[in-house]
Amino acid sequence: MSAVTERHAQELAQGARTLGVEVSAEQHAQLLAYLALLIKWNKAYNLTAVRDPDEMVSRHLLDSLSVVPYVAEGGDSWLDVGSGGGMPGVPLAILFPERRFTLLDSNGKKTRFLTQVKLELKLANLEVVHSRVEAFTPAQPFSGICSRAFSALADFSNWTRHLGDGQTRWLAMKGVQPDDELQALPADFQMTACQVLRVPGCQGQRHLLILRRTQ
Repeated sequence: MSAVTERHAQELAQGARTLGVEVSAEQHAQLLAYLALLIKWNKAYNLTAVRDPDEMVSRHLLDSLSVVPYVAEGGDSWLDVGSGGGMPGVPLAILFPERRFTLLDSNGKKTRFLTQVKLELKLANLEVVHSRVEAFTPAQPFSGICSRAFSALADFSNWTRHLGDGQTRWLAMKGVQPDDELQALPADFQMTACQVLRVPGCQGQRHLLILRRTQ
């Protein structure tokens, strides 16, 4: 029996509707296939602290989809820093096949998993990079840089400033609004918005902080 059940499929479909995110039948199938890979590989690779498959739809898939409207406003090239098990990068790559997503992580086991996801789901718009963020030097600045529970905002900003420019939007997915972290933002970064994310099935607060780099 598959680890992904009809209940998971219904929860994903209903949650996407609640978020106002349009998901095609093909994308719905891809998201569930990703969930199946996550459940399978998590046993050996410890990709996520969430062990219960019944919690993964809300805490991983729907949480990732909650930032779709803010990614939709951005440009064509996105970086998911410290992608880990692929959140939010993999779901976003599925939802935006016309945009390029680079998933970066310094953990070899996690990038091996992400490479398998790319191959099995045939995500031609997804690139996996095994590197420390400070050592990564792309050819062009990214139009958007996102992270989910990656690091404190000051570290996120300092470690990725060379990966963006004045047009780049930095999206930091957080739990409670991190007022203390905002106080420690580098002088050349400013928060342009703080959005409350309401994720179906998720307990606790979720916030999205949108940053820009000032010249």
